[in-house]
Amino acid sequence: MNAADDDTDTRHYVVVRNAEEQYSIWLAGRELPAGWEADGVAGSKAQCLEHIERVWTDMRPASLRAAMSLRAAMSLHTATSRSAG
Repeated sequence: MNAADDDTDTRHYVVVRNAEEQYSIWLAGRELPAGWEADGVAGSKAQCLEHIERVWTDMRPASLRAAMSLRAAMSLHTATSRSAG
């Protein structure tokens, strides 16, 4: 399927998400791939992609976001400890 076919694609899709909070679309009625679960949104390809665009605002995997938050918290703690001492 090429981009020109998107306008004529009448198939039904579901939005899926993995443990890293990354999104994709999957043809409705097909078994979901391992590690992915339905997000609860279904519809045309365009509708599913519009939903993903609205909800997937941070493309970083969840594990990277968590690691970066932990690192930032540790840096803040270190800086606070130094200024208090």
